Formats: sequence, structure tokens, C-alpha cells
Amino acid sequence: MKIRIETDKNLREPEIIIRTRGLDGDSAQLQSAIVNALAKTRRLTLTRGGKEFYLPPDDVLFFESVDGRTFAHTASQIFESKQRLYELEDSLPSSFARISKSVIANTRRILAVTRNLTGPSLIQFRGSHKQISVSRSYFKMLRDKLNERSLYEKSNK
Repeated sequence: MKIRIETDKNLREPEIIIRTRGLDGDSAQLQSAIVNALAKTRRLTLTRGGKEFYLPPDDVLFFESVDGRTFAHTASQIFESKQRLYELEDSLPSSFARISKSVIANTRRILAVTRNLTGPSLIQFRGSHKQISVSRSYFKMLRDKLNERSLYEKSNK
């Protein structure tokens, strides 16, 4: 594997390109490691009570859209985000997954999923009493993301 760094004064932000013959486990793992490393330094700007708070994405359990407003739920508090869900979805680390039309959840913080075959399933989060529903149409994607996460964690031990 070659690693090359090029400088371009016309770039507005750094760009990382991974060139590979095909998407294999190593390429996907490298992409995930880069995204997660960048996410650790990134902070979300959230508001509550007229104050701005700067939180790391991993502190957020889930984002929820209600009546055109976007809320970020931590284990004990609720903040408001100026970004829409689709904007957050594009900028959050790969550990976040859409679980319904109005919710994006942090899969790293999921403790358990109670499956319901006829309706929405229920997600419980680590270190919090908060719970949220995952719609049936998003359940398979969530399950795949959780399985991917557990495989990645096993390979890094």
C-alpha cells in the first residue's frame, strides 16, 4: 500500500481519496478508521437555554426531528441543532444510522433492540433510560450496521 500526500492551495478543506481495485475489508476498515479519527476531533454546535454547547458526536444518543426542529438527545439532556437530519446524516461518523424518517441513532450507544415483527422495534441505550423506536423499513439497515460494528470491534481486540 502506498501513501501519498499532495498539497493544493486552492482546496477549501482537506480531501482524502482511497484508490483501490475493489472495495475489500481493508479498504472499508481504512475508511472507517479515518472517519472515526476525524469525528473524534469534531464538535457539534448545539443550543439549550440560549447557550451554545460544543459536544463530541459520540456524546449524542440520537437526533430527532419534531415539528421542523432537530433535537440532540444525550444520556441526560436535550439540545437543539440548527442542522436538519439530512445535513447531520452527511456529516456524522459512520457509527450513526437512520432508524426512521425522523431519527438518527448512535449505534455505539445502543444497548439492546427489542424486535417487534408487526410494528416498530424498541431501542434501549447504554447509560440512559431513554428509548426510541426503529421503524420496520429501517430495521434491516440498523441490524447490518450493528453486526458490522461488532465485527469491527472484534477485529480490533
